[in-house]
Amino acid sequence: MAYQDNSRNNNNRRDNRRDEAPQEFSEKVVSLNRVSKTVKGGRIFKFAALCVVGDGKGRVGFGLGKAGEVSEAIRKGIDDAKKHIVTITRSGSTIPHEVTGEFGAGRVLLKPAPPGTGVIAGGAVRAVVEAAGISDIRTKCLRSNNPQNVVAATMVGLRSLRDAAQVAKIRGKSVEEI
Repeated sequence: MAYQDNSRNNNNRRDNRRDEAPQEFSEKVVSLNRVSKTVKGGRIFKFAALCVVGDGKGRVGFGLGKAGEVSEAIRKGIDDAKKHIVTITRSGSTIPHEVTGEFGAGRVLLKPAPPGTGVIAGGAVRAVVEAAGISDIRTKCLRSNNPQNVVAATMVGLRSLRDAAQVAKIRGKSVEEI
């Protein structure tokens, strides 16, 4: 009987350990695309999942996963996103300055907003911005609305952000001089 009690306690401890481990990143599927390949016997369908992960504290990444099943494509996309995480510069709950990110035919305008504005953005940009932990921003997709190009353009824009301290360090001046 004592052995059974110990095994129950061990199982409980294992379950508690899983529960205590915090979910480090929030994961979001931006787009799920079914693609087909025509072969001699008919069509073969596969799935492509564009995923975004972020910790809500300035770290965000995106990835693309492709597989024959939806769940496998999403898992691959999330794994790819976790491998490509970057840290972005924030200024409180918004971004330090206006910036335009470009990738392929996609162009995204990102503008800082006063506290209380919220996230004014479309689906693909909203996923990236919310995962990064930015809660006040205005955005506009220019030219392309392809989710893959829009997400990549948003990431290019966010990576190019610099605050006063970073600019001062590059120029070799103090923050007060700038």
